[in-house]
Amino acid sequence: MACCLVLFVCAWAFVRLWSVPAAIGMCVVAMVIPPTAVIIANLGEPGASWPEDEEDDGRSDER
Repeated sequence: MACCLVLFVCAWAFVRLWSVPAAIGMCVVAMVIPPTAVIIANLGEPGASWPEDEEDDGRSDER
């Protein structure tokens, strides 16, 4: 998140003075980073099941 904020602030504070298209490109990159991170974090391992997918038979507290 800090990287996205730095990209956004630098784009409009400094980079826009030299190149507006570069500043817009930096903002687009900052916009794409968080959703990409969420998708990668939620991939999981192949064949792994989500906790909601497992059946709750009511015996989870018993040993």
